[in-house]
Amino acid sequence: MKFVKICGITRVEDAQAAVTWGAKAVGFVFWPKSPRCVDVEVAWRIRAILPQAILAIGVFVDQPVDEVNEIAERVDLNAVQLHGAEDLKYAQSMKRDVIKALAVGGVPPVLSKWPSNITVLLDVHDPIRKGGTGKVIDWVAASGMAEERNVILAGGLTPENVNDAITRVHPWGIDVSSGVEVSPGIKDHERIKALFKAVYGRHYATRS
Repeated sequence: MKFVKICGITRVEDAQAAVTWGAKAVGFVFWPKSPRCVDVEVAWRIRAILPQAILAIGVFVDQPVDEVNEIAERVDLNAVQLHGAEDLKYAQSMKRDVIKALAVGGVPPVLSKWPSNITVLLDVHDPIRKGGTGKVIDWVAASGMAEERNVILAGGLTPENVNDAITRVHPWGIDVSSGVEVSPGIKDHERIKALFKAVYGRHYATRS
């Protein structure tokens, strides 16, 4: 597995746990309607303690371009994750690398409309909550998309099902939020640990 992101981080200790057990990235949600929405100053303080190699990614939903770019600069994000109906023109106006979330369910997303410099993330179709729903996407459909290009798989991944998901979909990376939580925005450190053990299996190196 090339890339594992723990999203919906709101606390320093949760970011530290994610990094300790093997996360390559942590995600901060800046969409005000999300129960995982984090204050910009809090996100900046968490971002400041992250090792240099760990990516900080901000999640946004149909927010003004200037607002997204300003928050990305203030928090020093490595990338922005667009989780709404943003189009290619919007994505190209970002001043950071872009991850575009595409909904799997209903009309299949057209991957070819997104150039290779934009990373594609596959998540559940939910017009209200957008992401972090805990619902599992159609892995068969996701597998077909993963054959076309590198994708990040999201949608209801947990320590219990992540190995099966990886085996069936073969994604480049995974994005986990609700599957390692006690409640929205509050992570369960034992479940984070269990997730990485499930991902890496016998190759997992025990960390202290």
